[in-house]
Amino acid sequence: MRVMVWNVHGFRAGVRAVAAVVQEAQPDVLLLNEARFRWRLRRLARRLGMRAHHGMHGRRRVPNAILVRPPWRIVEGWSAPLSPTRRMKRRGLVAANVRHGGERLTVACVHLGVSDPERVRHAREVTDMLAGAPPPLVLGGDLNEGPDRPAARWIAERYFDTFAGNGGDTFPATEPRARIDYVFVTEDLEVTA
Repeated sequence: MRVMVWNVHGFRAGVRAVAAVVQEAQPDVLLLNEARFRWRLRRLARRLGMRAHHGMHGRRRVPNAILVRPPWRIVEGWSAPLSPTRRMKRRGLVAANVRHGGERLTVACVHLGVSDPERVRHAREVTDMLAGAPPPLVLGGDLNEGPDRPAARWIAERYFDTFAGNGGDTFPATEPRARIDYVFVTEDLEVTA
């Protein structure tokens, strides 16, 4: 299974441009941050032939999304806002149970904030929310901090950081020099690349 994480910044580059990059990467699971617009997300999913689950409904919108490529399918999905922080964007977790034949997987997508205290509190909330999720589990998203920072370390103490020691710089996008985007997995998954 190939997993891709991407903060698409509200599809600023356009749905076609995002679709072209995703098509080239050919992920089975795509975790999006700042998807924001349901109609753009639907267009992207249609263009890629993927199924989507998102948290952009109701008053407690979470602008993250999970897309899966057939034969994987979303069996059940849910989203949960993280505790509100004064004057900050609403943050949250989007998760789904996905299945392909006899294989099952829990997939979760998160986007942490820009202040240290907010990120640490939210990292703890995320791991608490996922504590009862059936394994195996993949957690990905934009943590807005490097691997040596407290929120990333908190999550890495509970899940395997797939890029640990292997670079994986993602920011800034034009000339990446730092890693702020992550894919974590439970120990029952083997990372091959």
